[in-house]
Amino acid sequence: MAKAEAGQSPPLPPSPPLMPPNVKPEHVDLPRHSIMSRRGVGNCGRRISLLTNHFKVSVNATDAVFYHYTVTISGEDKRIAEGKGIGRKVVDKLYQTYSAELAGKRFAYDGEKSLYTVGPLPQNKFEFTVVLEESRAKQQNGSPRGRDSPIGPGKRSKHSFQSKTFMVEISFATKIPLRSIALALKGNEVDNTQDALRVLDIVLRQQAANWGCLLVRQSFFHDDSRNLVDVGGGVSDVSTTMILKPGPVIDFLIANQNVREPRFIDWTKVRKSSTAFLISNIVSTTKNQFYGDVQAKKMLRNLRVKPRHRNMEFKIVGLSEKPCNQQFFPMKVKSTEGTNEGETLEITVYDYFTQHCRIELTYSAYLPCLDVGKPKRPNYLPLELCSLVSLQRYTKALSSMQRASLVEKSRQKPQDRMRTLTDALRSYSYDEDPVLAACGISIGKQLTQVDGRILEIPKLKVGKSEDCIPRNGRWNFNNKRFLEATRIDRWIVVNFSARCDTSHISRELINCGRNKGIHIERPFTLIEEDQQTRRGNPVVRVERMFELITEKLPGPPQFILCVLPERKNSDIYGPWKKKSLSDFGIATQCISPTKINDQYLTNVLLKINSKLGGINSLLALEQSSLIPLIKDTPTMILGMDVSHGSPGRSDIPSVAAVVGSQSWPLISRYRAAVRTQSSKVEMIDALYKPIANGNDDGIIRELLLDFYRTSKQRKPKQIIIFRDGVSESQFNQVLNIELEQIIKAYQHLGEADIPKFTVIVAQKNHHTKLFQASGPENVPPGTVVDTRIVHPRNYDFYMCAHAGMIGTSRPAHYHVLLDEIGFSPDDLQNLIHSLSYVYQRSTTAISIVAPICYAHLAASQMGQFIKFEDSSDTSITSAGSVPVPELPRLHKNVESSMFFC
Repeated sequence: MAKAEAGQSPPLPPSPPLMPPNVKPEHVDLPRHSIMSRRGVGNCGRRISLLTNHFKVSVNATDAVFYHYTVTISGEDKRIAEGKGIGRKVVDKLYQTYSAELAGKRFAYDGEKSLYTVGPLPQNKFEFTVVLEESRAKQQNGSPRGRDSPIGPGKRSKHSFQSKTFMVEISFATKIPLRSIALALKGNEVDNTQDALRVLDIVLRQQAANWGCLLVRQSFFHDDSRNLVDVGGGVSDVSTTMILKPGPVIDFLIANQNVREPRFIDWTKVRKSSTAFLISNIVSTTKNQFYGDVQAKKMLRNLRVKPRHRNMEFKIVGLSEKPCNQQFFPMKVKSTEGTNEGETLEITVYDYFTQHCRIELTYSAYLPCLDVGKPKRPNYLPLELCSLVSLQRYTKALSSMQRASLVEKSRQKPQDRMRTLTDALRSYSYDEDPVLAACGISIGKQLTQVDGRILEIPKLKVGKSEDCIPRNGRWNFNNKRFLEATRIDRWIVVNFSARCDTSHISRELINCGRNKGIHIERPFTLIEEDQQTRRGNPVVRVERMFELITEKLPGPPQFILCVLPERKNSDIYGPWKKKSLSDFGIATQCISPTKINDQYLTNVLLKINSKLGGINSLLALEQSSLIPLIKDTPTMILGMDVSHGSPGRSDIPSVAAVVGSQSWPLISRYRAAVRTQSSKVEMIDALYKPIANGNDDGIIRELLLDFYRTSKQRKPKQIIIFRDGVSESQFNQVLNIELEQIIKAYQHLGEADIPKFTVIVAQKNHHTKLFQASGPENVPPGTVVDTRIVHPRNYDFYMCAHAGMIGTSRPAHYHVLLDEIGFSPDDLQNLIHSLSYVYQRSTTAISIVAPICYAHLAASQMGQFIKFEDSSDTSITSAGSVPVPELPRLHKNVESSMFFC
């Protein structure tokens, strides 16, 4: 198959050391773990017949053997050939030229250094000379190919062919039997299964490359306008990848910066643009909502264009320093007397194209030119002559408006999604590749049928110990109170937005809170930002607001309600959260209301109550301490996630967050610990962090001490770890690097008995979809699949805990790497399902367990602390050769709270 703080935390009491005092924990050899095998499948729940987008691959020639050859391509200067796509061009030409020497055998090539055939080639080693010819323009009336020259039109050119010679060496490397796949599907451990699967992947990618598809890791995307969803700003979504909308470059820039005319485009300075244009009128343009901070020069770099007067593609390397009508270049003109020596004239790019090439330019005169040349030999093209070619990936971060547009417009109902999938299989004939045919491989055209189970929805407890039974994964607090409602005696409202009536907001919040059981006194004061400060930068605005708070209040408030001007991505948010949480230790709730009603205020109060130590609801089993394998043994639950910066930004550190459960036997309250680490590094490196004085400054120590303090001085004997954001290739690192660090942190506290661990990876970034076989709706919440489309040996399953109200639901894919606690499949699946109902911010079941969502929230929120910081003002730690700014620690008044809610 395809696939609330009361003071300082007390230390743990001393206990006999596990090892001699002169031996450091990091010097002790710990047992290394391997990924566990499946122990069985679950039986709980009501059966349901499902379809899934996994398609059967049949292998008829199981005795076939792939022969792997290494490919080395070098130029005439003996240097290894580099450049995107050069490998495929050379190897394609090689096959055309030397097919007979290769006995006509077809092969699969990965575009780099590996080539595969079914059966051997005639020899173990070949050396070939391959000549590629590229069409070049030779100007008749002048030479545009000199220094700082533009590229002239093809119609006025003679075409010469410039040859490039390459030496290609093909050498036998190893054999890969196809039968290893069949053995692996039976659950056998086979060494080269991944190698065989990789070959099949390369075969399909080669076929897609020949079709002109965009290749992105294990995916490829067809240039089919029917599959495109425009998200604004000149960006479209095709399945799960962003691509640029092909067409005139000027149209893209106008759309991307949401300006009306080319003269308003910001070329070199960072600006904030409002919403960009959309292909259709489904999403309207709205002022004051911006699409990004990327100027035209940076946005255009490395994009491919085709000028309308030439049938060639060029890569943009920059912009001209001066406008088209002021950018001169030297053009050599042949002598009228027929001699080889000619005159060199200085001419502007504009004059060259309008007078020399007879091309009318309507708006390019005062705009920069596109530079498509070399670093020391620029070649300029007027902007209006160039169009972006199709299937170019957009790798920059999407703005909030683009994300909203993507969510809104890429929704496909389950039946529509199924139709798209099956039509693609029939239309593109993936299994007609000659290499696949030689293996006897065929790909089914029908969705795979699979049996699922619908787990029982857990019952909740709310205020006055009333039962609350979710229906279709949802519940509400209409005529209900929070289970443990906090009391807010001293609070204030601060307003950064000119359009909000804070008096009305505070009155409505007090009234709604009363209905939910929260006693809220009138705010101590309402503070409005003065108009002059509003023009300052975000840090200055926040500093001034806290000066006003200090002036008007006799002491710090219990809570601050902060009204922001924008709902998403407000510049105020990061500096505000840093100042309030790190410097002052005050819980805050940011809002930017557009419509104030009971539902909106209830959602706000869910967050406020959680941040101030209250509990909105609990699982009924949790309140009565009846959760299997947890109720009798102190158990800590960890959620771990790493948040990375925007694509292409290696200067922004990654932020690692771990949340740990509090107040055992509860599983609904968590504390977070957050650290920065090197950019784009996925493994968390601060779980255990010994420092010079012998102490541990790592994440896990914080969470262990907090668990002990909030759990009546009980130490965890079991730890359940939920890890997000890692791929299958990193599973062993989670077990043998991260888990090892957690054990060391526990040992550093002097503990002799190591807890039992259960380690589970949760994935949402996959392509599996589940559909009801007998209805058009999404699968019901609580649907689980642990047969047929899962790993033949390892312990994994799919769970769709949430209700898919729009679009097509995507299940979470859980991989159980280690289970020393010894959960049965039913107990573990029910626990994971229940953890989707303890998310205190909402009244719906969520798609993945709450600890992971909390870790993501904590990383995202504290990552904002350093967004507007000058690195010179931040303490620096060394991580490799790149300095990493440290996050400021939370104030002791809020460090144990659910500030991230």
